[in-house]
Amino acid sequence: MINTIDAKGLLEAFLSGANRLCNHKNILNDLNVFPVPDGDTGSNMSMTVSAAARELLAGSYQTASEVMSTVASASLRGARGNSGVILSQFFRGMAKRMKDCTLLDATDLAESFTEGVHSAYRAVMKPVEGTILSVARDGAAAGEARLAETSDMVEVLQAVVYSAQQSLDRTPEILPQLKQAGVVDSGGQGVLYLLEGALDYLKTGEITELLDQSISPVSVSARKETETDIKFSYCTEFIVNKNNAAASSNLFSKNIEKKGDCMVVIDDGEIIKVHIHTNNPGYVIEQALKLGALTDVKIDNMKYQHENRIIDSADKNKQEDEKEYGFAAVAAGDGLAQIFRDMGCDAVIEGGQTMNPSTDEILSAIEKIPAKTIYILPNNKNIIMAAEQVKGLTDKNAIVIPTRSIPQGMTAKLAFQPSLTPEQNEQAMTQSLQDIKTGTVTYAVREFPFQGKTMPEGTIIGLTDGDITQTGDSPESVLFNLFSSMADEDSEILSVFYGCDVSDETANSVKTDLEQKYPDCDIVLHRGDQPLYYYIISVE
Repeated sequence: MINTIDAKGLLEAFLSGANRLCNHKNILNDLNVFPVPDGDTGSNMSMTVSAAARELLAGSYQTASEVMSTVASASLRGARGNSGVILSQFFRGMAKRMKDCTLLDATDLAESFTEGVHSAYRAVMKPVEGTILSVARDGAAAGEARLAETSDMVEVLQAVVYSAQQSLDRTPEILPQLKQAGVVDSGGQGVLYLLEGALDYLKTGEITELLDQSISPVSVSARKETETDIKFSYCTEFIVNKNNAAASSNLFSKNIEKKGDCMVVIDDGEIIKVHIHTNNPGYVIEQALKLGALTDVKIDNMKYQHENRIIDSADKNKQEDEKEYGFAAVAAGDGLAQIFRDMGCDAVIEGGQTMNPSTDEILSAIEKIPAKTIYILPNNKNIIMAAEQVKGLTDKNAIVIPTRSIPQGMTAKLAFQPSLTPEQNEQAMTQSLQDIKTGTVTYAVREFPFQGKTMPEGTIIGLTDGDITQTGDSPESVLFNLFSSMADEDSEILSVFYGCDVSDETANSVKTDLEQKYPDCDIVLHRGDQPLYYYIISVE
């Protein structure tokens, strides 16, 4: 029976839960309602809790309140995607209830869950049942109800976990899209993993081991790194394709471990993934060649990169007159990033589908812009919430325009008028989003139902404003079908941004065919270089 836990116990319970969530990252990514290649809930939630975990490990704490306050602060800055932001708000509510608590008892724990749920709900403009919110709420309610019968923290947390599991199992009955996809809510499953890991710790006193070292937490705390901090110059990464799948990597690991630090050697049977910081990459590679052939070799001189960052930073931080307004946009792909820069965006934050930037990354970008008012263009529905959190972390007037796609971001930027007030521009830029239709062409990552048929994995699919409306055998056929369904007699501009998997020759051929089919429209073609999506298109 456990009646109370101290700061150390709460810290280790959180680490255990965070590790369990991280270990199941890929499962959460696969719980994707739509068959498009953007399953990133697991990545977002794992990176959010990892940011908090690393921050915890960097400090020392006397009270439970201090521990939870650190979790709340670090997870907010490290929050990625909607699921990560909601999770950070849950922690924020818990920290509020635990304020001034040196030790925690069962009542503190249960009531902090309830306050966490309230905080998470308040963060979502239109809460939806059958999601992470209702799973957390049902678990919290069961925890408070159990207080009437016991003061044992294990029994209270068991009640939370049991009820959360039942709630999660009900999510497909609440949301038809979950039932159709044959999955439960991914965010709710993530919360359950977190709770289960904490419960395992309370039962055993052992922290769940972090199995996937590729998602080892990265601190969100700012730290000035000097050249003397870089003991080993070369970040060396590669994959060994083993000559003998049964061969052990143990001797290899022992041979190289004294040659560097930050070493990760993951033996997956037929291949070995290697990462190490070393001054002798040649020696490491020589040892690896004894096991098999190497692929994906990447060696970066970290001191050289650091020196360049110092120079870049010094140049950028030269005294600049503060201007009235600036712009930050999120984009994935060198071509798209350059377009936003050419349009006058001061900062382009790398991100998009499957790689949502954190609140801290967005914050860092806008803090470097010498302007009083910053307009943020998230350009993805799963980045808007993380961008909104920046408002409470900066002294600048941060205005988030709720752009859900790259074309919307460009349209919003063009709608900006220097003569208007920030409030007037926010209204005008947001209003402009109604004047553009967006389509995307990608591929299905699993089987899915469409118009009464089961479509196979790999099917080329077209989405109109986020909904699957077209399927086909080639990206180009789907693109033309999308335009046919989106364009009408009032359409004036058809834009095509082609991805990294489309050749210039194919893209130019597409433009020629569109010009013939739509002679009264302006056809605009851009190399976007975006991953995952063959084409992003818009109709204005």
